[in-house]
Amino acid sequence: MSGLLERLRGRGWRMTSQRRVVAEVLDGDHVHLTADEVHARAAERLPEISRATVYNALGELVALGEVVEVATDGRAKRYDPNAHRPHQHLVCSNCGIIRDVHPTGDPLSVLPAEERFGFSVSKAEVTYRGICPSCT
Repeated sequence: MSGLLERLRGRGWRMTSQRRVVAEVLDGDHVHLTADEVHARAAERLPEISRATVYNALGELVALGEVVEVATDGRAKRYDPNAHRPHQHLVCSNCGIIRDVHPTGDPLSVLPAEERFGFSVSKAEVTYRGICPSCT
């Protein structure tokens, strides 16, 4: 059983066939699918699944903190199941593919005290951009 499915079972999330298929589609280290992509892949496994069911399941997974919504450059939101391991994103500026990256060091420590303007900074989100090998 996958990590996401195990976590959801551990939380007591009611595992209907539709929810299970959505979770299975999302499972993986570098999965960053749009809702439409999740629906298309889920429909391959369970043809009767509706788009509304997929959107509802994604909303529940986000609310549970098991999946993170990722929005970049005005593109469609993507859903990242790697919500429990700290990471940043590497985004292709051309095709929009997203990869999880795990740089060393603490991004919070990079921001000097004089640049915090009195804020108590608790989180940093860094997005790296470039052109992926498929687009070069």
